[in-house]
Amino acid sequence: MATTLNLIGAGHVGRVLGRLLARQDGFVIQQVLTRSQASARQAVDFIGAGAVATAYEQLQPAEVHVLAVGDDQIVAAAAALARAVPLAGSIVFHCSGALASDQLAAARAAGALVASVHPIRSFADPAAVAAHFAGTFCGIEGDAGALAVLTPALQAIGAQPVPIDAAAKTVYHAAAVFASNYLVTVLDAALRAYQAAGIPEPVARQLAQPLASESMANVFRLGAAAALSGPIARGDLATVARQRQAVTQWDADTGALYQALVAPTTALARRKALK
Repeated sequence: MATTLNLIGAGHVGRVLGRLLARQDGFVIQQVLTRSQASARQAVDFIGAGAVATAYEQLQPAEVHVLAVGDDQIVAAAAALARAVPLAGSIVFHCSGALASDQLAAARAAGALVASVHPIRSFADPAAVAAHFAGTFCGIEGDAGALAVLTPALQAIGAQPVPIDAAAKTVYHAAAVFASNYLVTVLDAALRAYQAAGIPEPVARQLAQPLASESMANVFRLGAAAALSGPIARGDLATVARQRQAVTQWDADTGALYQALVAPTTALARRKALK
């Protein structure tokens, strides 16, 4: 027997998961609920399955409910779902990277098993993501019974589920910010510093690229401690002090960023020395 699934919210993440699960023999997309009939119709067309719904009261009972809504809507969506549909014995999960499955307390109180499934990638182009989803890591946490069903389902669509600690969900999400957003910020500081030394911006990018690319490759090949190089790794604190002063004189905010990175880099250098 195929597992019935309702999709609440159909942005990029919901549409991709809906399309991929619909193509699996074990799932039947039953209904797609969004704020408007037009958006629900677009989602159904993208998914290639399901019926349009525009109100919770229109939903039929299902074995799995996916809340692919914004983070600020998860609690309210779970409560509305619990009021509209019998949930005893069903699974309800959301797709937030920042919030844990405890946000689905209303669904759990109504008898559902709850979980969160966070695909770790950009969904800017849903069609491209759906076509190349294989290998996508998904952070998962929640009730064991829910994960027992969701883990093989995710594996069937090519995902690599990774269990995470629900209590550390916000720190888990911050990891992506460090690996992506703040990495860009640090590289921007490097490019601006090169330009402050009279190097044109296009040339600055050429200078920084091999350093950044090789450092990243070494981190992923050897680990962060082994990849660390530079004055702090060598214990050249006099150079660090001169650089901090010079950078601060040039740009106070960038100087503060430089100083903020000294302590964690020093700790990383200690880890390197112990290896």
